[in-house]
Amino acid sequence: MRLLFITSNRLGDAVLSTSVLRHYVETYPGIRVTVACGPVAAPIFEGVPNLERIITMPKQKRGGHWWKLWKLVVLNWWDIIVDLRGSATAYVLPGWKRLVLQGNDDRVHRVEQMASTIGLAHWLYPKVWTKSEHRERANNLLPNDGRKVLAIGPSANWGGKTWAADRFIELIAYIRASDGLLPNAHLLLVGAPNERDAAKPVIDSLKPEDRTVIFGDEHLLTVQACLERSDLYVGNDSGLMHMAAAAGIPTLGLFGPTREENYGPCGPTTAHVRADKSVEEIWKAGEIWRSHETQMDSLPIEKVFQAARELLARKDGSVR
Repeated sequence: MRLLFITSNRLGDAVLSTSVLRHYVETYPGIRVTVACGPVAAPIFEGVPNLERIITMPKQKRGGHWWKLWKLVVLNWWDIIVDLRGSATAYVLPGWKRLVLQGNDDRVHRVEQMASTIGLAHWLYPKVWTKSEHRERANNLLPNDGRKVLAIGPSANWGGKTWAADRFIELIAYIRASDGLLPNAHLLLVGAPNERDAAKPVIDSLKPEDRTVIFGDEHLLTVQACLERSDLYVGNDSGLMHMAAAAGIPTLGLFGPTREENYGPCGPTTAHVRADKSVEEIWKAGEIWRSHETQMDSLPIEKVFQAARELLARKDGSVR
């Protein structure tokens, strides 16, 4: 049995789509998988069981990336074609079953919508499969001295949804305090290559021996393996937030100008906390998407710290 799985250019959406891929991998052991996605997201699929091929689809003028994909896969017979980008490609390829996402439904979470697209009444958590070499690399990057690991995602692909660096610094100090949630925890700071400068104040606030910093200088599956070793993740709405949730660790997502009901972290122990302003209140100011100034100023540190406390308590079983 062969599956053609067409998914997103964006990292976060691609991670969420692994909830669908997980269904096929677990329901049909041995199914051979070909993934077509954007180049940024491609690395997270390298550990998929029975992976035959990853086809990267950088956008081209006049939809040339779809023509490229068609030429690469048209000579194969596909038992299942799943197209989560809503293109017409699935209908012009030889196959038995075609499942195509028809636009975004903002009434439900994206994971729920994708599950409905393939006919599932109950959705699965996203999952990113790692390899032994990535887990070994993670063990080399993180200390093995018994300390807890606090993972922080202090950046995002748009400044509007980025909580201020000084607030992250203060939150980290509260969590790492002797009477905090994770006393003296080691810090894992993660982000995209072009986000390191924005995160520099947070990085510089920590001693080198107390931090592991990864901003594009390690494989994404190594980042995933590091997240799997972490005890708590706190970060802005981003692809890395979704990776943390998929790692199965307690994950707290911070939201302001984006909708947590559609893109909240999805995993066994997750929560979100949003700015005191609603999405509508934030956006009524005008075309804020043109600006990289934070729209998260109405999210207080105390609110995030309390949400992290409740999340860890729920994970430990003391809160239901």
